[in-house]
Amino acid sequence: MRPQDILMPVPAGLCCKPGGFHIDPVRPVERAVITHGHSDHARPGHGAVLATQETLDMMRLRYGDNFARTTQAIRYGEEMTLGDVRIKFHPAGHVLGSAQVAVTCEDTCIVASGDYKDAKDPTCTPFEVVPCDVFITEATFGLPVFRHGDAADEVRKLLASVALFPERAHLVGAYSLGKAQRVIALLREAGHDAPIYLHGAMEKITYYYESRGIALGELRAVKGVKKADLAGTITLAPPSATSDVWTRRFPDPVTAFASGWMRVRARARQRGIELPLVISDHADWDGLTATIAATGAGEVWVTHGQEDALVHWCKSRGLAAQPLDLVGYGDEEEHEPAVADEAEA
Repeated sequence: MRPQDILMPVPAGLCCKPGGFHIDPVRPVERAVITHGHSDHARPGHGAVLATQETLDMMRLRYGDNFARTTQAIRYGEEMTLGDVRIKFHPAGHVLGSAQVAVTCEDTCIVASGDYKDAKDPTCTPFEVVPCDVFITEATFGLPVFRHGDAADEVRKLLASVALFPERAHLVGAYSLGKAQRVIALLREAGHDAPIYLHGAMEKITYYYESRGIALGELRAVKGVKKADLAGTITLAPPSATSDVWTRRFPDPVTAFASGWMRVRARARQRGIELPLVISDHADWDGLTATIAATGAGEVWVTHGQEDALVHWCKSRGLAAQPLDLVGYGDEEEHEPAVADEAEA
């Protein structure tokens, strides 16, 4: 069977007709296979949802108990038959519970990576290279200019700033699912053992991470803390909150933002970010190209991001490659839901 007869883009998302399911559908479908919990991949309203237990739990936290008619959890390495195909989940290293989905039909194996990174992350299972015939890769940072570097170095920059400005609060914008918990874990690895404060929108998912055995040290809700007591502290908040009147509760805050987009200094300036931190949960250019090569895939489909450069790179190495026409998937910033006014919460 041809790969395009196994998985094909349709308006609802990536459809597997022989298996009777969609992967990360953007519209309600009868059966959805979900790679991870970010809101542009995990949406409510499907009939049946198959995902890792962590992804199902995050969907429940965000959308309530009735986010799907039925749910089924699958473990990494577990194989399951759906219709005429076999599927298997493998770690994607993106956020807690994130998975690549290997779809095998007859003798052809296609791996849909979802979002992934090959960099170290103490808060989730490391990315696993899955040999396949066709690899579907994201391309969020699919340009050679994007090379993220070591996230631990960025955290050391943050701690150096805290030491340099003990009279100021440090307010770190980070996405509430995955990035915030990774930054906290990296701060702990760097030896920062003081309490870390959380915006209200961060609390549920961060405490869920702890419930899954991710050690994050002492965490405190920032709500109700006196302004003067926040001098010399670090607070994690959704990116949109760092430019909100909410920041007035902090003494002369240093505004930081943890994102792969902080490699683009113009973006940092536009957002008024004083301390950009290049920390991403997506593979950078080197990670994308190394992963494609490691899978041994002879054919590569490139989606949601900078497709053209990665397709060109693949073709220059003799691989069949094409952009995959999928819509409805955003970058990191678009994952983040609107922030409720914590003062009113």
